[in-house]
Amino acid sequence: MMPDHVHMLVLIPPKLAISDFMGYLKSKSSLMIFDKHANLKYKYGNRKFWARGYYVGTVGLNEKTVAKYIRDQERDDIALDS
Repeated sequence: MMPDHVHMLVLIPPKLAISDFMGYLKSKSSLMIFDKHANLKYKYGNRKFWARGYYVGTVGLNEKTVAKYIRDQERDDIALDS
């Protein structure tokens, strides 16, 4: 988790549309976040919690490389800011 975005590495079956998966993920996670942190309901009101878009890339054989990138992202961002 980053302050302004989230990196995730997920495996979904090919028969499931990515847009359907992302819609479900954003919907359920925002409900869970609002349930756990009720004060955010007042901050965001009727606005959407998640941004409208998302980025998706396929991984294939480089899954370990992408997983390492995600794990190291915060450390790398902090080093860049210094």
